[in-house]
Amino acid sequence: SIFNERYLWYKYTKKTEQKWGTPIYLQLAIIKMESDFDWLAKPERQKIFKVIPYKRPSSSFGYSQAVKGTWDQYKKETNNKLATRARFRDSVDFIGWYTDKTEKLLKISKKDVYRQYLAYHEGWGNYKNYKNNQKVIILAKKVTEQANEYRKQLKKCQKRL
Repeated sequence: SIFNERYLWYKYTKKTEQKWGTPIYLQLAIIKMESDFDWLAKPERQKIFKVIPYKRPSSSFGYSQAVKGTWDQYKKETNNKLATRARFRDSVDFIGWYTDKTEKLLKISKKDVYRQYLAYHEGWGNYKNYKNNQKVIILAKKVTEQANEYRKQLKKCQKRL
């Protein structure tokens, strides 16, 4: 289990669950899909002529792969000025904040992993267009499967944590 290796991660995800109501399994599934738990994750650079590295397609960074503009909004709205996208604690708090706003803005329950991830990946403004994007639908299904796996694992080990 992830939490056997990194006990503080359990503490941080639990705190986010209590603060924002975002289930631990949803937090973990988003991070797994977005960065595979790589604190320095960035989108791959685009290539010119398939070989010359060019710019990155977005400003996504860290565990949560939050883009700079949304991260800045999070820091301002939560008064968490020192938050960094490379810190796990801040990343799960960001995910909690984001899923909470998604629930309020788009009326998507935090227990609805599939639709929460679609909104997370596409953004609040572009969420309504996800049906045109088969790639993101497949990703959302994978996140849902991963969340179900994490939910089962948590049931088995949560008493020990």
